[in-house]
Amino acid sequence: MNIEETFIKDLVVLTPDFFEDSRGYFFEGYNKNKLSTLGISVDFVQDNQSFSKKDTIRGLHYQNPPYAQTKLVRVLQGEIMDVVVDLRKASPTYGQHFGICLTADNKKQLLVPQGFAHGFSVLSETAVVLYKCDQFYNKASEGGICFDDVALNIDWGMDLKVAIVSEKDLVLPDFQNCNSKF
Repeated sequence: MNIEETFIKDLVVLTPDFFEDSRGYFFEGYNKNKLSTLGISVDFVQDNQSFSKKDTIRGLHYQNPPYAQTKLVRVLQGEIMDVVVDLRKASPTYGQHFGICLTADNKKQLLVPQGFAHGFSVLSETAVVLYKCDQFYNKASEGGICFDDVALNIDWGMDLKVAIVSEKDLVLPDFQNCNSKF
């Protein structure tokens, strides 16, 4: 497994070693021992999977402490622009965002620590996204930021005029007014 650090502390991209032959391919999408040797010790307790159509934007979502979640995000089918925003007030990158194209073909995974808002846009016709979480979902602690916050100026890799967004996500506050407790 290869680990690639980003400009945001603790936010890393993981690329598994994969083996391909005439039958197809094989790789370990998650191996607790291998991650531990890379200095990543997370006890995942829940897997979430979503299916979305082209031009869908999901997010930006987070859970406040004590139910904050670390997520390990990967794409099983299709292509997404995965985006996170640093909500940690003591962080030198507070308020900055990072985006990466995750695809079924590149097999890259994004390890999103607690203290980040997370979302993605679907760039392919459809996408299936799987992410592991180290905390169970808690409705009372959920929060979010509007995907089109002018101050964040996130490039979702698509025309926002055609974005398919849930009613819940359409009424999220901007970054400055979110209820983050980090």
